[in-house]
Amino acid sequence: MPHQIVTIPCLSDNYAFLVHDKTSGATALIDAPEAAPILAELERRSWQLSHVLLTHHHWDHVDGLPGILDSHKAQVYGAKADAHRLPALDLALEEGETFDFAGETVSVMDVSGHTVGHIAFHFPDSKALFTGDSLMAMGCGRLFEGTPAQMFDSLSKLAALPDSTTVCSGHEYTASNCAFAASLGEKNDDLAARIAAVEAMRATGHPTVPSNLGQEKHTNPFLRSADPALQAAIGMAGAAPVDVFTELRKRKDNF
Repeated sequence: MPHQIVTIPCLSDNYAFLVHDKTSGATALIDAPEAAPILAELERRSWQLSHVLLTHHHWDHVDGLPGILDSHKAQVYGAKADAHRLPALDLALEEGETFDFAGETVSVMDVSGHTVGHIAFHFPDSKALFTGDSLMAMGCGRLFEGTPAQMFDSLSKLAALPDSTTVCSGHEYTASNCAFAASLGEKNDDLAARIAAVEAMRATGHPTVPSNLGQEKHTNPFLRSADPALQAAIGMAGAAPVDVFTELRKRKDNF
């Protein structure tokens, strides 16, 4: 059975997520930007945390953990490669490993780029992907540590998942990401429709996260570096997709 997923706004533009199994009561938290809103949501629903899954070490994804663990004795999972700068882990994970959450086999994916050692969690039965700051709605994370080639490979792995996958990413950056996509000058009806939808959602205060992976594949420029129309729009027709991605990331950094 698919699990229930709850999105929790944190800080100024972060998101944390709860994954809850109604049968067993098991509840996982993905990332811990700050304690107060997460604890409030758990109390409101009378849920007790069993797991905390960390995508990467940045403060705005882990700083809430001590306050949460004061009242929830959950097991903390994170990347083995990042263990030296994450909170203490009960289980250190690597690319390709799996673990059980309430009867669902969760896959661990190395999505280095934003940081080296960044991981994503794929819940295939629940059709959910928790990407942290790797793949975002209409964008991808800034490359603080990794290379463009690393991030291109990471996003390519994520894009190979089914279109029906729900992408639970770490920030509300979608409007600015849409503005960047529009600046590329491509004629794309899917993109125009998505920009309009995002504008309407933000105008009424609604979150744009989670998003749908199939829609990301059609509209997110960082997943479309092999698309001839996008390549032509930025003057790189026929270029290697990794080179197109590198150019897109450079433009976004200067946008």
